[in-house]
Amino acid sequence: MSVLRPLRLVTAGLVTALTVVIASPPAAARATVAAVHPIPMSGAQVLAQSLTPLSDADCLALAGIHCYQPFQLQKAYDVAPLFGQGIDGRGRTIVIVDPFGSPTIEDDLKTFDQAFGLPDPPSFQIIQPAGAVAPFPEDPFGPFDRFAWAGETTLDVELAHVLAPGAKILLVETPQSETEGVQGFPEIVQAENFVIDHDLGDVISQSFGAPEPTFPNAQSILDLRGAFVNARQHRVTVLASSGDHGAAGSQADGSCCLPIPAVEWPSVDPLVTSIGGTHVSLDEQGNRLSPDVVWNEPDFGSTGGGVSGVFDRPVFQHQVQDVVGAHRGMPDISLNAAGDGAAEFFASFPIPFSSNPTALRPRFTLAIGTSEAAPLFAGLVALADQMAGVRLGFLNTRLYELGRQHAPGIVDVTSGNNTFTFGSTTITGFTAGAGYDLASGWGTVDAALFVPQLASSGGDDGQGDQDDT
Repeated sequence: MSVLRPLRLVTAGLVTALTVVIASPPAAARATVAAVHPIPMSGAQVLAQSLTPLSDADCLALAGIHCYQPFQLQKAYDVAPLFGQGIDGRGRTIVIVDPFGSPTIEDDLKTFDQAFGLPDPPSFQIIQPAGAVAPFPEDPFGPFDRFAWAGETTLDVELAHVLAPGAKILLVETPQSETEGVQGFPEIVQAENFVIDHDLGDVISQSFGAPEPTFPNAQSILDLRGAFVNARQHRVTVLASSGDHGAAGSQADGSCCLPIPAVEWPSVDPLVTSIGGTHVSLDEQGNRLSPDVVWNEPDFGSTGGGVSGVFDRPVFQHQVQDVVGAHRGMPDISLNAAGDGAAEFFASFPIPFSSNPTALRPRFTLAIGTSEAAPLFAGLVALADQMAGVRLGFLNTRLYELGRQHAPGIVDVTSGNNTFTFGSTTITGFTAGAGYDLASGWGTVDAALFVPQLASSGGDDGQGDQDDT
């Protein structure tokens, strides 16, 4: 999905700059790959390299887009007042789940922190509870798949650290690629249950998913919910990115796109908080230049959003039934995902399908897609857990209460849509407006206000039944 591959290749938001690398995906998906400068896709094309962080001016000069460093994102989401109170996520653990992981993630996180003046997390651990991961770059789906997951992992870990620099990070690697449909999810469920059963984390961030129509049937999705039910009972928050194909979704073979509206699971699951994407416009200090809008860029992708064909409307959405109808709607809340405003991260793993696999390392890289938004929000959950002094667990009931109350920590997004065009086909999406909508959810957040408001509830009691979810 993301910039890299999970949630499919518009995922391709792998835009690297000054090393602008366009990786070669399977031919069927090639037309959907986002690139700053479209160039022939043959292996990896190296236009330039950067061994140092990219400023916004660098990105404009080299790629024609804005890009944001950690301090700009911290300013944009107003976390400084919280940091000043010692609320930085300390005592809490963010769990990142990704197939395969990255062979260089430990060193890359250290380099990222050093480059941007962030402290190392108090603890960074990697576990493989669903089975050992094959050596890099072994992958039955080919080296591009493995490369994409390494990038996704790096993005997830580093951006989760940006808004909660005091939180511990647990990276949970699984041994099977998540493709469309059921593939890869049983191992993810097993791994997440291990984390929950052994009390290893407070919030789980997932930047992957598959459109509901790519599963064999509704029951095949319902059979995979065990970890989310377990998380609810143990007061562990679960998040997932909403997707990068707007109101459309990938085909079962991963190519773009289904000729019908579709939403991604697990993001659409009522037990999960669905994180959509916005387009955030900042100056070089991180101050907003204009209100956020729904992320929708023809060259890069658009935020997922719509209504489920599997899940009925949950209790927490009864107040927005005029928007969602009889089914679960998504997303719930949104953070930055845009290409013109890409987040910067650092990676040094080799490019296994390049004729010169060491030529692109190390590199500062730009992240595009809702795979950025979910780990950023995971950081905010860690801050709220710390402030509350307990795990908040299932967030949706409280989130919708805050939306209904027009709480000042929630900033409404009232402009933009997630209509998605591919080839000659257009899937009409949803338009943002006042209050809840299927393009941005409740909008975005001002963390200095939102975190205390979220924390004040004391969290979910873990006793919700199926009628709640």
